Amino acid sequence: MTTPSKRRKINHTQTSPQKSKGLDFFFNKQRTVKDTLQSPSSRLEDTSSPDESQHIIPDDEDGCDLTDEALARKLQAEWEEQDKSAGSVARLGIKESERSASTADGTLTKAEDELSVDSADHGSKQRSATGHGTLSVAKSTSRDTLSLQSAASSEDTVSSTVPFDESPLSFDPSKYIPGLKAHWATEGGNALYGLLTRCFVLVNSTQSRIKIVDTLVNFLRTIIEADPESVLPAVWLTTNAIAPPFVSLELGLGGSSISKALKKTCMLDNAGLKSLYDKHGDAGDVAFEAKKRQSFTLRKPKPLSIKGVFESLVKVANSKGTGSQEFKQRIVERLLQDAQGAEESRYLVRTLCQHLRIGAVKTTMLIALSRACLLSRPAGATYPIKERFELAKLKKDSLSEVYSRAEEIVKASFARRPNYNDLVPGMLEIGVQDELVLRCGLALHIPLRPMLGSITRDLGEMLTKLQGRDFSCEFKYDGQRAQVHCDENGRVSIFSRHLEVMTDKYPDLVAMVPDIRGESVSSFILEGEVVAIDKVNGQLKPFQVLTNRAKKDVAISEIKIDVCLFSFDLMYLNGESLLDRPFRERRSLLRSLFVEVPHRFTWVKSIDSSSGDSETVLEFFKSATDLKCEGIMVKVLDNAPNPSLQLPDESPEEIEPLALVVEYPKTNKPKLSSSKKLIAEKTEEKQKGTRRKALLSTYEPDKRLDSWLKVKKDYNTSADTIDLIPVAAWHGQGRKAKWWSPILLAVRNPATGSLEAVTKCISGFTDKFYKDNKDRYNEETGANLISRPSYVEYPGHPDVWFEPQEVWEMAFADITKSPTYVAALGIVDEDRGLSMRFPRFLKVREDKSIDEASTADFLAELWSKQEAKGDAANGKPAVREDDNEDA
Repeated sequence: MTTPSKRRKINHTQTSPQKSKGLDFFFNKQRTVKDTLQSPSSRLEDTSSPDESQHIIPDDEDGCDLTDEALARKLQAEWEEQDKSAGSVARLGIKESERSASTADGTLTKAEDELSVDSADHGSKQRSATGHGTLSVAKSTSRDTLSLQSAASSEDTVSSTVPFDESPLSFDPSKYIPGLKAHWATEGGNALYGLLTRCFVLVNSTQSRIKIVDTLVNFLRTIIEADPESVLPAVWLTTNAIAPPFVSLELGLGGSSISKALKKTCMLDNAGLKSLYDKHGDAGDVAFEAKKRQSFTLRKPKPLSIKGVFESLVKVANSKGTGSQEFKQRIVERLLQDAQGAEESRYLVRTLCQHLRIGAVKTTMLIALSRACLLSRPAGATYPIKERFELAKLKKDSLSEVYSRAEEIVKASFARRPNYNDLVPGMLEIGVQDELVLRCGLALHIPLRPMLGSITRDLGEMLTKLQGRDFSCEFKYDGQRAQVHCDENGRVSIFSRHLEVMTDKYPDLVAMVPDIRGESVSSFILEGEVVAIDKVNGQLKPFQVLTNRAKKDVAISEIKIDVCLFSFDLMYLNGESLLDRPFRERRSLLRSLFVEVPHRFTWVKSIDSSSGDSETVLEFFKSATDLKCEGIMVKVLDNAPNPSLQLPDESPEEIEPLALVVEYPKTNKPKLSSSKKLIAEKTEEKQKGTRRKALLSTYEPDKRLDSWLKVKKDYNTSADTIDLIPVAAWHGQGRKAKWWSPILLAVRNPATGSLEAVTKCISGFTDKFYKDNKDRYNEETGANLISRPSYVEYPGHPDVWFEPQEVWEMAFADITKSPTYVAALGIVDEDRGLSMRFPRFLKVREDKSIDEASTADFLAELWSKQEAKGDAANGKPAVREDDNEDA
């Protein structure tokens, strides 16, 4: 006789209907076993069929008309009565029933000390009308019977009482650590995610930067003293990342994955999910609201740990290949199922969306880390710390000086080695000491954070700031900033301004490095601007052209967009850091030790000038903008001011920088910097009156200083503007969830009577404007909103369409050809319309009706004018578009 698994299936004309096994099946099965065990003799006498045993609960008004929840409660009460007399026999029955329960289609599986019911497999129905979620049954800790598991009871009440928002000088972690550790001990011993959520809630509840820092400091101190292994994962989660930008480790979760997990774990349908999202505009807030509405969970949550959440995210990021999406989906769903309470759900979803929104940016975290390690250390660590009561005695200025010193060391370390995997372990080992800068010094193939320039509105402001100084003016090319690393073995790495790896994007630059490296150069780190260029005549091309270049797996033979690297700084040479050298010296080394390659590698075009040469600087600025550059960069050449440029009432001492000199401790590690100086502190005021801020010509990673100034053409008040009509919008995200952002704008086409979309705008609006705009175009009342109009030409799908009735004056940086927007399509290009880079709202033109808004022809004229300037600057005659077929 064949085994059941081998039996041949018989084709019937009608298939026997399969009964869905719901909660009643489960409860009936448990009761049957109980009754049987309570009457041992019945085991011998019972000859009923399995189907007959299901009649333990009558199919009448007391059974079938009850909801699952009511039925479960009724049975629970009966079992409790039976338990009083059954004793240990009943407990044995439960265990036997657990072992006998099948694990297939609609039955239960045993996972550790909990039993879960899958609502889909059991045919349970969501009761949205009563506000109840589906229910779960879990083993009680007080007795071995089954009990309902409330979603509300899963809140981490121990962590939620820690007052992290106190002043660090009064907060004592040792008061709370014993209770926390006792709570953690039942769940594996590591710090629970609920503690991090408590920190997030407190941080998100205030806009005070001081309070945010204090909260993070106290949280980090608690973790440092209680569970040092969780400090690094907590830092990564708080900074909304799992790895530095130059490490290819991304979650790769789409919105559909998170939505699917939310619908499954929070029992939402598509309409319910969309309704919550339209109302709140944030996926985390949607998860919060959905979790709050759950009366019962599908399964008893297993408390999440900080370390466990981080490791789960790393698993998601490392999952590749066939089946990876299903694997990621299971991890995401398990995280959301195990979230204890609504707040954990909110911040888990925000973390998965990589939009945490707690205001704890990188700088805030570095400040918090520095102060936390000043006040606390792990068990077994020996580095010196400050006592709270000693710091509490200091005056405000003295306390600020102590904090500033530590913060400067941590910031300098992270700017040179921007990786928490290097910074945090070092801090936990040696604390905040000068040696930390050595441990986190410059290293090849690890990008340092670039120095940034301060913005000036015009040349007059720039000349005022640099009064008495010699400086260099450089073209600010319209390209992509690049940091090029090369070691002694010839290995090359290229990083973007945001520290992302671009080596694969520019194989032609990698192949060029051996040609530009001089004979005396073994290793280097240099910076420059990658610009799209015509390799025949060297003409610069706009940034829009560069963006069309492929980003991955670029083969040199297939490159159609040629680029040139315009270098402007040298930060590392032959194993030695040059960060503390004056810009004049760094520039001299760059231009003397490296070799130019025509139309592939050269220096930025520059002139040396001073505050007295205003006419020369103005002409240079005009030549830069005419050549399609963004403007100019102005950089101080030397640390000391030029005495010959001093004002009559100004002495050299008044502007001489006061630097904090730090002696590095002796170490056996390789020398990473030739300087003994850490970073220049702000100029002190020793006497009455003001003194100008010291300007140093050193390279200061991750700082935006007045020693580098940028003057861009789009900041010029004389730049062209355009009058556009707002025609549509999308629901805002995050802080702007209650408003319309971005907003779609269009130009008129008088010939067809249509409005042609030209750009989206999110810049230049105030909060008050957003509120007024939402009132004007009100979704609830339908005021000034219309269905999709036939006269607006735009291929996208905004959330709402505005009734055209306003004209807005807009500023912009450049006009570019676009495959998306249809404005002026067919005028300058048969296949592409025109759009604008960096549009910025200026004002509402109350004096203009929509019939007076700018036209597509006017937009095309602005584009032609822009192109003509570029051609003239490149030595080409300015020709009209229709005079040259190839233009």
